[in-house]
Amino acid sequence: MLKDGEKGVIRQRGKDDITYAIAPHVPCGVVKPDQLRTLADVADKYQVSELKITSAARIAIIGLKEDQVDGVWEDLGMDPGHAVGLCVRSIKVCPGIQYCRLAKQDSLEMGMELDRRYHGMVLPSKMKMGVSGCKIQCAENCIKDISLYGTPKGWAVMIGGNGSALPRLADLLVEDLSREKALDMVVRIIDYYKENSKRERMGRMIERMGLDKVKADLLG
Repeated sequence: MLKDGEKGVIRQRGKDDITYAIAPHVPCGVVKPDQLRTLADVADKYQVSELKITSAARIAIIGLKEDQVDGVWEDLGMDPGHAVGLCVRSIKVCPGIQYCRLAKQDSLEMGMELDRRYHGMVLPSKMKMGVSGCKIQCAENCIKDISLYGTPKGWAVMIGGNGSALPRLADLLVEDLSREKALDMVVRIIDYYKENSKRERMGRMIERMGLDKVKADLLG
């Protein structure tokens, strides 16, 4: 029996008939037509009846047997997405200024950069990130550990949001940063989190330490 994360699998419900899902990495939810064709062809080959578009904008192939997993990955030729484990999960991103008339900043470009830097990075607890092109925050910034949204003057950075059984809305840390300063702030936040977290989500760390202290340490 494979464990969650082993060979990129996610165990599904069931005791007697154990099946698995895999979720190839689709950076920022942007997928090319040939990748969709490959996913469909592989699903047909292994007689998968359905695929699931996940909340993190991945495309999961579900209902696989253990002896199918290696072959599916080989046929896909795609990297596994980090859907489980204590690490940075897929970056959730809105269409941004490239496609949305309301956007103020290029969320897709920023999200792709964060994905290149952090996707799969091992941390004290799981971490979710989001990037939105404007303050409407279609990437659900309010429930992300670290998130950015575009303003007319640059980027705002939020920290400490999460869904989970004990949901917490994110706190605004700083506004109107340039692209480079926003990326530098994310570096600072992650380093601070590594040093101060006690195997807890960002929001729980903030509650334990106090928002004023965390802000002073990060912005000082």
